[in-house]
Amino acid sequence: MHRTQHDHTAPAHSGPAQPHHDDAQHAHHGSGHGDHAAVFRDRFWLSLALSLPVVAGSQMVAEWLGYTIPGWALWVAPVLGTVVYVYGGWPFLTGAVGELRSRRPGMMTLVALAITVAFVASALTSLGLSGLMLDFWWELALLVVIMLLGHWLEMRALGQASGALEALAELLPDTAERIDEHGATSSVPLADLRVDDVVLVRPGGRVPADGTVLEGSADVDESMVTGESRPVPRSPGDRVVAGTVVAGSALRVTVEAVGADTALAGIHRLVEEAQTSRSRAQALADRAAAFLFYFAAIAGVITFVVWTALGDVSAAVERTVTVLVIACPHALGLAIPLVIAISTAMSARAGILVTDRIALERMRTVDTVLFDKTGTLTRGTPAVTAAATVDGVDEVELFALAGATESDSEHPLARAIVTAARERGELPAAHDFRAHAGRGVEALVDGHRVAVGGPALLRELDLQPPEALSSQVEEWAGRGAAVLHVVRDGAVIGALALADEVRPESAETIKELHAAGVRAVMITGDARNVADAVAAELGVDEVFAEVLPADKDSAVAQLQARGQRVAMVGDGVNDAPALARADVGIAIGAGTDVAIQSAGVVLASDDPRGVLAIRRLSAASYRKMWQNLAWATAYNVLSVPLAAGVLAGVGFVLPPAAGAVAMSLSTVIVALNAQLLRRTPVRDY
Repeated sequence: MHRTQHDHTAPAHSGPAQPHHDDAQHAHHGSGHGDHAAVFRDRFWLSLALSLPVVAGSQMVAEWLGYTIPGWALWVAPVLGTVVYVYGGWPFLTGAVGELRSRRPGMMTLVALAITVAFVASALTSLGLSGLMLDFWWELALLVVIMLLGHWLEMRALGQASGALEALAELLPDTAERIDEHGATSSVPLADLRVDDVVLVRPGGRVPADGTVLEGSADVDESMVTGESRPVPRSPGDRVVAGTVVAGSALRVTVEAVGADTALAGIHRLVEEAQTSRSRAQALADRAAAFLFYFAAIAGVITFVVWTALGDVSAAVERTVTVLVIACPHALGLAIPLVIAISTAMSARAGILVTDRIALERMRTVDTVLFDKTGTLTRGTPAVTAAATVDGVDEVELFALAGATESDSEHPLARAIVTAARERGELPAAHDFRAHAGRGVEALVDGHRVAVGGPALLRELDLQPPEALSSQVEEWAGRGAAVLHVVRDGAVIGALALADEVRPESAETIKELHAAGVRAVMITGDARNVADAVAAELGVDEVFAEVLPADKDSAVAQLQARGQRVAMVGDGVNDAPALARADVGIAIGAGTDVAIQSAGVVLASDDPRGVLAIRRLSAASYRKMWQNLAWATAYNVLSVPLAAGVLAGVGFVLPPAAGAVAMSLSTVIVALNAQLLRRTPVRDY
């Protein structure tokens, strides 16, 4: 059966600095951060396995624990430690070269400096050439392992974001029905489509690519694209967009966009942009690493000069090596990546995809949330909201007749009526179904000729709504609802009101935002009366109604001009400029790729309470990042002078072993503090 169009419808980067080693470069230019994470994962696990015997074979560790290393095992730590230095440390060594060439020393240079000094000092000690007890093999191994772990966690977090984004491609069909020059159809993958191909889109199917209707007329559900729930009639010459659903008869569409111009390609571009996004906290960590590099280098030079001037060359070497080794911040290397990894996992479980870390950090400062109405605060699909009958007809009978009549129609309004009718009981059988485009439908139900349609149907049948229904119908129309009349054997027996249904979660979201001191504002292209009705039901603070799609970003700018920090929540192409202009753009995951590309945060579900979860995660993760940065940096600033011997005059000099242990404990503290982030109730609904 053909679907019909009723007369009325509801109105309207990364953690530690990126390495520059060949493997990572290959991974980055290949499959992205998934392969990049694998590089660090493999190096981490092998280095960890090698580090265990290195630690056990270290003279320093043996003295602490009171055991003796067998003679045959004395070279275990030097040999395996050298392997860990070369294999596990390779990303940092080559990364340091890149940083120094660009004259921007940072985390890579700092790590490379520490592991190289530890390696040289330990190697000379093992060979008996230093005359000092500078056995840093175990510290070298653990330093490499911890820094590899930090990079792996960072790359894995970005890889998880990539996978979640790529899942959005499921909004498009997997295959398309291509029509050849002989009129025969064949199913082909989307990748095989070419510009000027003609495809067949059957009723209920999704349009596989952007194009123009060649043959056929049908209603098309473009809510994915426009964010509005009203189906749009499409006929030859009209454009259709990939991912939209045909809600009428079959269409033949001429393809106009493939490859890099498709929505799927746009999603992949978003993946790449998400992978290169950086946070303020991470930028601060990189600056802290650069500061610590200069700090350690200067402290090392001063230490050597001062102790040499005092006539103790052995102490000068020992103090300098100790300063340079413990200046490398294990804790700083994990401070941000660990929080990012944990917050990414938490957000994924809460249905939140963070594509821009700065957006996540800003969310905690937002004081105004601007919601697009349709598809965000409302479901974006019509539903029966009220019914009225004449005397002698009860509501169950009215729904049974209307539902049976509409059962062969696939129009969104018809689907809403059928759904509501089935909730009230079984539907009788309908026969002789007829569709009247733009007016309504009719059928034989239990021997009665029943018709369902809007004012155009009544005019065609020369009927007037009974007085008993008029006042109710006027009230519904005043609120912007679509009104359909039910006619039985030439007489109007009732009317149904259909409108875009408000999500039950929306009121809770607005209430909790108010409790947090955040204003809730709604924007829509719908008529003022429709917008005000929804706003009154939800308790929204301010309403922008009858706004043209091109002017939505102006509303954001207007709020920002008042000094408000704005988060915009939307799901359609017409929301994209506003999402981009807002301090934080939040896209509904079921929305379009254009909207998603303009947003910093994507909600995998269409539940508006995700906004509350983003705020909680933003505040909690940013707090943990700063706590970790403060601890990691403060440790180095305090421990380096002690290792240099600034308190030697009062008889205290930080031993190399004590400094190494303290550095490891600092890493443990940072890791435990990051784990406390898991206690944050991000999503409590």
